[in-house]
Amino acid sequence: MKKVLICTASAAEGDRLKIMLSELGFAEILESTTGDRAVSLAADHYPEVAIIDTAASGKEWLQTVTSITESLRMPVILLGIAFSAEAIEQGIAAGAGGFLTKPLRKEELWPAIEIAAMHNHELEELKEKVAKLEGALESRKLVDRAKAVLMRGSDMSEPDAFRRMQKLAMDKRTTLVKIAEAILLTEGGAAVPDAKR
Repeated sequence: MKKVLICTASAAEGDRLKIMLSELGFAEILESTTGDRAVSLAADHYPEVAIIDTAASGKEWLQTVTSITESLRMPVILLGIAFSAEAIEQGIAAGAGGFLTKPLRKEELWPAIEIAAMHNHELEELKEKVAKLEGALESRKLVDRAKAVLMRGSDMSEPDAFRRMQKLAMDKRTTLVKIAEAILLTEGGAAVPDAKR
């Protein structure tokens, strides 16, 4: 990791955090003292990780975290004096992957960055899997609707309708979903090409 964004409540806190991050090998440190500026910097420079002080963002810290994690999909660590169970729950729901308390100790910083990065990676993988499952479910619904059209229009059983769709897909060198879409575009399946041809 070479680039990091920090959003701290004061310049003194920012300077202390910058020294620690430099010692950990971060070559570029983007600085902000407000949530809005932090979001803007993150969007413009896309750092590997963002460390957001809840005091810097005031009551808007949740929005700052949400904006960074949802639109930019980068790991975020929250920094604060203390975190209530409710604040931790809200932070996790907003996408935070780690929490650090003040006064910050250098030995806690790198593990928090590593955990936040790992958490973010796992979250992105999970989102991809959910998207694929949702796509597969939509495809399945489409195929089921097309089977129903064939069954109504040609008085065939469900397995026969499915086999006919598979044969059409193989003959036309296309996917089952494309065949289903074509069937649903026809009127009641009447214009569906015969798989025997």
